[in-house]
Amino acid sequence: MSEDELPSNWGRWGADDELGTLNLITDEVRERASREVRTGRSVSLAVPIQPSPVLSGPFPPRTAEESPVQQLMLYTGNPALAYADAMTVTNHHVLSTHLDALAHIPQDGQVYPGRPASESVTMGGVVHGSTTAFADGIVTRGVLLDFGANGPVPADHTITARDLTAAEERFGVHVESGDALVARFGWVRARYRGNPMPGMTVDAARWMHDRGVSLYAGDLSDAYPPAQPGIPPAMHGVALPRLGMPLIDAVDADELAAVCAELGRYSFLLVAAPPRIHGLTGVPVNPVAIF
Repeated sequence: MSEDELPSNWGRWGADDELGTLNLITDEVRERASREVRTGRSVSLAVPIQPSPVLSGPFPPRTAEESPVQQLMLYTGNPALAYADAMTVTNHHVLSTHLDALAHIPQDGQVYPGRPASESVTMGGVVHGSTTAFADGIVTRGVLLDFGANGPVPADHTITARDLTAAEERFGVHVESGDALVARFGWVRARYRGNPMPGMTVDAARWMHDRGVSLYAGDLSDAYPPAQPGIPPAMHGVALPRLGMPLIDAVDADELAAVCAELGRYSFLLVAAPPRIHGLTGVPVNPVAIF
């Protein structure tokens, strides 16, 4: 498969676009999504984080088991009145549910939608394709496709377009333009430890492109080892940099899957409102599904 055969949204919304597939979330899409709320029940998709104390200076975690958040307690002048703390956060961490900005992964020296990476990402911060695009939050309809409903997906299995369509039929949902796709592999406890693991194929990313998926959230995204040697990873190498599709990495969809099964419905209102911090390549986020 050549580069020209990979799906792309470069130029679709202009040379200066920073929203990417979030452009697909129109007012009409949000209004349709709001109709998913019938009971008011809510479920978080975020992995809980227990901070570690700063003992010898703020250094990034050295292993996947270390906390992505370091906490420093601050003296406020009167401990009887108030306490405060400062945090050092490692955004792209396997134990932190986070939202990838479009500049996170370059493609051939360029970031979406074809801007030079050297001009977009600087030592002073990200000037194009950053978390600035998430300032208004993300509100849309979410659809869960639970590939791990009968147990964790085998490490040697990768998800294709056929698998996505079959999952829709199995759970009685249909992914529409502007929807967020939540994928559960059943790998919350075992992922990202250097072991082989399943993930999406480029064929699946093309399916998402054709359907108009605006946002991907999953307990896994890309297969390891790569599903197709010589081809970029489906989500971080194609969907993010070429389609301009933001990714919510490291979600925990186990409770969501349980609630969907209990209610017998696999669509919901999805709200992702990260801290309004501009100029980053990614930011922690607490996605919430509301039924």
